[in-house]
Amino acid sequence: MNALLEELTWRGFVAHSTDPDALAAALDAGQVKSYVGFDPTAPSIHMGNLVQLMLSRRLQAAGHRPFLLVGGSTGLIGDPRQTSERNLNPKDLVHEWVERIRDQVSKFVDFDGPNSATVVNNYDWTAELSTLDFLRDIGKHFSVNRMLDREVVKARLETGISYTEFSYMLLQSLDFLELYRRHGVTMQTGGSDQWGNLTSGVELIRRADGGKAHALATPLLTKADGTKFGKTESGTVWLDPAMTSPYAFHQFFLNAEDAMAATYLRIFSERGREELDDLVRQSAEAPHLRIAQRALADDITDLVHSPAERVAATQAAAAIFGGGELRDLPAAVLKAVNTELGGVELAIGTDFPSVVEVMVAAGVVPSKSAGRRTVAEGGAYLNNVKVTDPEQLATADDLLAEKFLVVRRGRKTVGAVEITRLA
Repeated sequence: MNALLEELTWRGFVAHSTDPDALAAALDAGQVKSYVGFDPTAPSIHMGNLVQLMLSRRLQAAGHRPFLLVGGSTGLIGDPRQTSERNLNPKDLVHEWVERIRDQVSKFVDFDGPNSATVVNNYDWTAELSTLDFLRDIGKHFSVNRMLDREVVKARLETGISYTEFSYMLLQSLDFLELYRRHGVTMQTGGSDQWGNLTSGVELIRRADGGKAHALATPLLTKADGTKFGKTESGTVWLDPAMTSPYAFHQFFLNAEDAMAATYLRIFSERGREELDDLVRQSAEAPHLRIAQRALADDITDLVHSPAERVAATQAAAAIFGGGELRDLPAAVLKAVNTELGGVELAIGTDFPSVVEVMVAAGVVPSKSAGRRTVAEGGAYLNNVKVTDPEQLATADDLLAEKFLVVRRGRKTVGAVEITRLA
């Protein structure tokens, strides 16, 4: 097997390939141009998309050329979902998201040298394409019978699927054909849920131009219970720091399940195989130290955000549990901490609440009587300072960044509130 393909398989990037032997031979023969697409159906890409970007990085590091496609046209349509029809977003909004996602994906590849990356937008070749030309030149090569056989289409037949979403496969296949013709791209990558679309593009290139192309699908990354990767109680783990703060991002991976930490490390860390194997071994021997999770969280936060944001995130986590000074944290980090802790707004008049009332509002104790017992037992903290008086009031001087209070019960139960003033 080709050395790169073997490495990708070990790291967990390979679920399906149209012809593994032919792909291995192509990778051995010289530079392969590959592409992966990102539809702007939201203002940011998320962790599932990062799998594809990590694959593009690995292909580029091995001397191959990545093309990153931002779907200005396919984003207007939307890939069919298993459950229901997508809402069509306004064109101007989709075009705005195209630029945001173009900037995001561009951070992960190199645009210099003989294997420089290229970012393209499929709106460039579909905007002026007539319906008649599309039906004659592209639609002619597709069997409706095969399209109906797709799992997602089968799942929607009873509830209904629009022709718009039904035709998405043709548009994605057209992208592959256009990139093949314009740039010599011969491989498309994507998640295994895109397998039907990927293979349709390969088939279109064969039928329309007699060309040889490849498709490689990555496994859908999940949690240990099989649910989709990248989902939290508050929603998707976005790469945009305004949508998922670097602190929350770092915490998500720090709290990864033991059963999945090794899987995530191989995909998202750029450490070598020997070092990764050693981290996994150490974690298995001392799971309570969360060695693999710490390496994972640090590596992926460095890559997606920056080493400085990773340092701020680790300092914030330490400070919350008494290992650092909360007042030293920047206001933006404190806001992220408050959000991640489920912080609520606590409206006050002229008088500040008692610490016990803050603990109740933050959810670290169920009642005022429980809060007073916690103080009496020596387990109550306000901004990491032990509270000894059950009647103690919070003050303006206690406010972090002039608005936040962090309370703790014992070593691990932490909550926060944001103080707002009544008019």
